[in-house]
Amino acid sequence: MSAALAKGQNAPLSTDTVVLSAQLTAPADLSALLVTDRGKVRSDADFVFFNQPTGPGVRLQPGPAGQAAAVAVTLSQVPADIDQIRAVITLDNPSSNFGQFAPPTAVVADGSGNRLYEYRIDGLNSESIVIALELYRRQGSWKVRAVGQGYAGGFAALVTDHGVSVDDAPPPPAPPTPPSRPAPPTPPPAAAYPPPAAQPYQPPPAAAPPAPTGEVSLTKGRPVSLTKGQRVTLRKEGGVALTQIWMGLGWDPVKSPRGGFFGSRTPSIDLDASAVMFAGPNIADVVYYGQLTAKDGSIRHRGDNLTGEGDGDDEVILVDLTRVPPQVSAIIFIVTSYRGHTFEQVSNAFCRLVDNTSDAELARYTLQGGMPFTAMVMAKVFRVGGDWKLQAIGEGIQAKHPGEAVPQLGRFASA
Repeated sequence: MSAALAKGQNAPLSTDTVVLSAQLTAPADLSALLVTDRGKVRSDADFVFFNQPTGPGVRLQPGPAGQAAAVAVTLSQVPADIDQIRAVITLDNPSSNFGQFAPPTAVVADGSGNRLYEYRIDGLNSESIVIALELYRRQGSWKVRAVGQGYAGGFAALVTDHGVSVDDAPPPPAPPTPPSRPAPPTPPPAAAYPPPAAQPYQPPPAAAPPAPTGEVSLTKGRPVSLTKGQRVTLRKEGGVALTQIWMGLGWDPVKSPRGGFFGSRTPSIDLDASAVMFAGPNIADVVYYGQLTAKDGSIRHRGDNLTGEGDGDDEVILVDLTRVPPQVSAIIFIVTSYRGHTFEQVSNAFCRLVDNTSDAELARYTLQGGMPFTAMVMAKVFRVGGDWKLQAIGEGIQAKHPGEAVPQLGRFASA
């Protein structure tokens, strides 16, 4: 049973791992500032936020679907000259304010998820930023204090006041999107078939030239380069049907040409790959960062990539076609932008089909040019008689997470 804190109240901490989270009714981010007894960071590395998710003794960890990430602190790893860790809630839309929504609640838990304290942050009106809680040292021990200090100067002003170097402001949020559907139930244990072996990234073999829109065949040793709308039947040369495949999806954020703290890093474009299963026109299941395994075990998501940095696949979704229930007629692969960035800020977006038994790339579809959408329907795998086929789609929609995308996917499942 957690204890309720009032504004200004402090309480002891007897656990080495502390997880700070926020219950919100508006899209927002949770960040942390590690400050000395002068109230300043030692360097930009002491600011932990979506574009820099780790710091000394502090890291962001994904929150539940639709909720901000949590701040996990290992107190024994916090440097001795850090006096306080301040947890900051920032609304995604800076033109909105906390007075428009139900008051946020800051939660303090231990490393096992047991709630220790809760603080309902009342009294906020025109602010879009609030210093919610702070962890601080007292006589060799750590304590937590309910702060609830609204900040009117803007996000850049807040971090500048704490000594963080700022050049570019964070990118503006996307237009508001419709309400999301509830998250699916907790998934069952992972399926038994093994994931692809980890290998260093190698450039794909030279692709076969694209054929006109229509259906093409898989060619051994030469992955097919698909164009929008093209299809391939999931059979190897010789007519052997593929049984276990994986879809690799990748992207890179467009790099900023400017310097400074924000500009020195690529934008924090958090894209998420998902697989949506359809039984005719109806949703059968959704596999995404919040449910990594289909309820029937036929699809597995290898996990969430928060940045898109690095070569190769950013996220991988495995499909055992032999375990897909007979009523499932299509599996649609989508990529959504959790923070509302559009694909105009993304480069090199692609999806590729790989044979899980040999790790051989069979087909690839590369998105041509950026689009003013926050989600992309990349491809679908669907049944035609006794065969499975893959089709490149490449259509944009507005959705920041799978719950917002699902109602818009019916037309792709039936096409």
